[in-house]
Amino acid sequence: MYQISELAAKVGLSRTAILYYEKQGLISGHRLENGYRVYSDNDLQRVRLIQRLQAGGLTLQECKVCLEAKVDKQLLRNRLKALDEEIARKQQSRLLLTAMLGEGDLKAWHQSLETVAPDAHLDWLIKQGFSEKEALRLRWLSKDMNEHDLYMADFMKVFETLERWGPGSEEDTRKALSLVPKAPRTILEVGCGKGLATTVLVEQSEAKITVIDNEQSALNQVIQRFKPEVISDRLETICASMTDLPFSNKSFDLIWAEGCAYIMGIEKALAEWKPVLREQGYLVISDMVWRTQTPSSEPIAFWKQAYPDIQCVQTRLKQMEKAGYQVIEHFPQSETARLNYYTPLSERVAELEPSMPSSAALKDIKHEVNVCTQFAEEFGYHMFILMKA
Repeated sequence: MYQISELAAKVGLSRTAILYYEKQGLISGHRLENGYRVYSDNDLQRVRLIQRLQAGGLTLQECKVCLEAKVDKQLLRNRLKALDEEIARKQQSRLLLTAMLGEGDLKAWHQSLETVAPDAHLDWLIKQGFSEKEALRLRWLSKDMNEHDLYMADFMKVFETLERWGPGSEEDTRKALSLVPKAPRTILEVGCGKGLATTVLVEQSEAKITVIDNEQSALNQVIQRFKPEVISDRLETICASMTDLPFSNKSFDLIWAEGCAYIMGIEKALAEWKPVLREQGYLVISDMVWRTQTPSSEPIAFWKQAYPDIQCVQTRLKQMEKAGYQVIEHFPQSETARLNYYTPLSERVAELEPSMPSSAALKDIKHEVNVCTQFAEEFGYHMFILMKA
């Protein structure tokens, strides 16, 4: 016979737990004449059996059912399913923690956050010590904060000799500018890159032009494209973020943004850039869109990771009107614009592959080239000419 304290010590439970087991009818102690409660060896073994059953995820009530009748196999199957699901969640938790410690791949986690909480994701990256520029690059390029520096070093190596950092053509830029109903006096070009569109804006307008980019090396190349008198008289370069424009409201007649607004999100760009435009000012913006209602599985998988917010043209038009813009005109970017970018990029990848066989950045760029070549008719950049309503 065991007193309650003895039984509790043997099974590793508290006196309160033993009394609760007795109250639930799982064990049956009795009181001696001296007032002490005692339990039999049978009670000890039942408690140990219950503990084994609980280790399988059963509740006390379910343990009682198993003790008093034939085991309910469906109950066990349900518990097994729940346990498997819990193990899977725990395994995901472990993988995340090891990845955040630099011992695993964070790419899938960053991609999932970009889909469900893009703004919170960006804020969190900045709190981890990344500048906004690096955080944005991590979101769209490396997608792994542990490997970001190496990834970006390889990425920049690929693009350092290329003139274009995205699809485009002077012809498309001229066409879009010609569709702006009123000649602008002031233009803000967002995400100017190396200044290819800037050149057209300077040549085809008489406006004073301010260009911004968060990459100073790109702005340096913009400056090299023009004579000093153009820089001093008509063109100003500013290293700044498109997410926080350093200008007062109603500063520009026209905002020009080719192939860059996706970085902060089209809807966010439409809202946050609008105050900088003068009344009935214009916005020319381009964005990657679906050109078919039934895209193939491979480009769907690619853009789900590379640009989860890719939409069809009609969806973008509705978003633009909802944001307070009148759509003046829109047209698909030309095949020439695509080839201007992907042909030299493909050649550059082939050139570097022998010396960078294990580069994740080069592998991703090669995959993009292949998808955007093989399925070129299914998606592409689209130019939108808008007026602030």
